[in-house]
Amino acid sequence: MLSPKTKRNISRIIPFGVIWLITGLAFLVVEEAAIKDIGLPSTTRIELNVQILVFSALAVTVVGLLVGAIEILYLDKALSRFSFGKRTLYKLLFYTAMMFVVTLITFPVAASLELHTGLFDKRVWEKLYVYLTSISHLSANLQMSITLGIALFYTEVSDNIGQGVLANFFTGKYHKPLEEERIFMFLDMKSSTTIAEQLGHIRYFELLRAYYADMSEAIVLNSGEIYEYVGDEVIVTWKMEAGVANNNCIRCFFAMRDDLRKRAGWYLKKFGVEPTFKAGMHYGKVTAGEIGVVKKEITFTGDVLNATARIQGLCNSLDTDLLISGELLERLALAAAYSARPLGHNELRGKKEGVDLFTIERTGDPDGSRQ
Repeated sequence: MLSPKTKRNISRIIPFGVIWLITGLAFLVVEEAAIKDIGLPSTTRIELNVQILVFSALAVTVVGLLVGAIEILYLDKALSRFSFGKRTLYKLLFYTAMMFVVTLITFPVAASLELHTGLFDKRVWEKLYVYLTSISHLSANLQMSITLGIALFYTEVSDNIGQGVLANFFTGKYHKPLEEERIFMFLDMKSSTTIAEQLGHIRYFELLRAYYADMSEAIVLNSGEIYEYVGDEVIVTWKMEAGVANNNCIRCFFAMRDDLRKRAGWYLKKFGVEPTFKAGMHYGKVTAGEIGVVKKEITFTGDVLNATARIQGLCNSLDTDLLISGELLERLALAAAYSARPLGHNELRGKKEGVDLFTIERTGDPDGSRQ
């Protein structure tokens, strides 16, 4: 079984292969048609036939997947500290060098197929030299740059609005409103106002950026989706099946807390504070759909959102960092590593009916060992 993180990485890499395949074949066909129309000789290019077309499709797809893997797994993280402009420039330089190496490998193979000869035939390497010094090479580099630009733009947009959200826009999944059963977790930083006053606006923003980044891994590993960042608050959601499976929604809370505790020394050294949080969880039916004209987004509406926010707001008065509704607790097959402690029937502000609330305590390792 693939982990949620591996599945997410694969789903982010595959679009690179698709983009490279579509644009590569499109450029290849357009160039072939243009050259034949004006009657240019084939000394600097590969004649197009079915065999070459299949090889080209496989080559550009593999290159696209390779670029995607490098981008998602290594390069994006390595260059994350740079501005968008510098990050793009460094990526272009890196990929330009990579594309040159790819050309040195793939062109001789294609040429040997076209000439029906061995890879080390002198004619193959003469054709490579002519190609590298021709306008065709410049054209191919331009095509690759455009393809690369589209792929990088895709991943930047995907990272900004959410990879799942972008996919839903493309497929039109929420073009018409849908009803879904979802779990929500409203998570709020403790003493955020005091911390903001202590640090000032700029340093507080830097703290928030690190704080959100350190939480992301746990959310991904436990199949969660980030619905919104609202100031110092994060709203995480799960489809019902994903949230209850393996106690993902509960595991996510403790995994985020553990990750922040591991970085406590770094936060104290850099900001003089150690960020902590409290959270409320509930589930219910929501209506999901696209909304907006000037700026479109996929949004959820339903009473469960207001109720979860109210539950989270009771954490301070009930002196706990985690509150979960009794209704959600009943849907969970709580692992032996967790115990639920009842906190009574509580009224929710603005709601006619109250709710039974519980706090969850971790008494062992959810993977088997005692804590």
